[in-house]
Amino acid sequence: MSEKKPGSSMGRWNTLSTRILLGLVVGLACGAALSGRASTTLDLLEAVAAPIGQLWLDALTMTVVPLVFGLLVTGVGSATSSAAAGGVAARAMLWFVVLLIAACALSASLTTVVLAWVPIPVGGDAFNAAGSTPPVVAHGGAWFSGLIPANPIKAAAEMSMAPLVVFALFFGFAASRIETRLRDPLMTVFEAVVATMLVIVRWVLLAGPLGVMALGFGVGAKMGLGAAGALAHYVAVVVAACLAITLAAYGLVAVAGRISPVTFFKAALPVQVVALGTQSSLACLPTMIAATGALKTSPGSAEVVLPLSVSIFRAASAAANVSVAIYLAHLHGIALSPTDLIVAILVAAAVSLAAVGLPAQVSFFATIGPVCLAMGVPLDALPVLLAVETVPDIFRTLGNVTTDLVVARIVGRPRRGAQTHADAHQGVRVA
Repeated sequence: MSEKKPGSSMGRWNTLSTRILLGLVVGLACGAALSGRASTTLDLLEAVAAPIGQLWLDALTMTVVPLVFGLLVTGVGSATSSAAAGGVAARAMLWFVVLLIAACALSASLTTVVLAWVPIPVGGDAFNAAGSTPPVVAHGGAWFSGLIPANPIKAAAEMSMAPLVVFALFFGFAASRIETRLRDPLMTVFEAVVATMLVIVRWVLLAGPLGVMALGFGVGAKMGLGAAGALAHYVAVVVAACLAITLAAYGLVAVAGRISPVTFFKAALPVQVVALGTQSSLACLPTMIAATGALKTSPGSAEVVLPLSVSIFRAASAAANVSVAIYLAHLHGIALSPTDLIVAILVAAAVSLAAVGLPAQVSFFATIGPVCLAMGVPLDALPVLLAVETVPDIFRTLGNVTTDLVVARIVGRPRRGAQTHADAHQGVRVA
């Protein structure tokens, strides 16, 4: 999930994104200019840049475990409360879970096929930081036997994300069942943990241009001008995953929503235009509410489903996160088994539901990092990929708002004899 939030903070994050991108360009250009030359200057610069980039990456990585655990606990509690609020919200939550898993599965399959058909350009392995080693991950039967963490603290210390996510889900659901006088203070603690981690991440991101420039210099020195081609290849793969979710949404709304794809396209087009311009699902909410008349939803259903969906349901973002993680696995030469892909799908879906309203740069690490760690993929290249996230983010938002409207139509599809949203408005005007 990597979308901008509307409001006064968006300009600040846009400026930061620009500075990070410029840092990458400068780092790659300087590294490429010195690439292939045996010189003392190059050795000295690499000796300085490598630890700077690694320290910045470690500063970001140290927030992943507490941030993800806190987000999952508070997110599960919030989702449980929403589902208990009414039948429409409960049905919407069920569709969110099913479609998130389906979107991640589609992305995993598509990305695997695309990378087999159009492999990463020669030299792309330079994104792999020297000396980086993938986390140790159990495979096959050993993975299933370790899914329930006998020692959650040990799982957190070893950054074993799959068992940690399972424990966080159990913890969140259990916390939603205890007395209110005990639950509320507990949720407040975890909300405070999340808020504290976000402050730390924002501090670290202030040094983002320098950190990315240092990492980019190392990549440029190894790859030369080939770095630009590898980044373009990455962007194309992730964008393809997002577009696949958008196109699949039209088929789903025809089957489950029982509405013509042409009718749905006409209703969704104004929302999609706003999404492309703002890169924010939340900013599209008023336009989405207006589009429900053309979608002929039941009265009141869209007003419940859409605010809920823009908050916690981002199918294209979850799918893109899986695509990024699989791309990084191929980048590092890590062979992924079917079990690894299932882990990626389930972790990405769970983390996506929990990561509500995070700024783009923060969510990039908070939602992709756990997926990578669960599959045993190093995080070294994530800062470099963050710098070019602007383009995929456009298509993430496009897919997110499209699937939001699909769920609104499916959940709010009028039953036989029921009055539609549009008919209700027309009835009011006639009266």
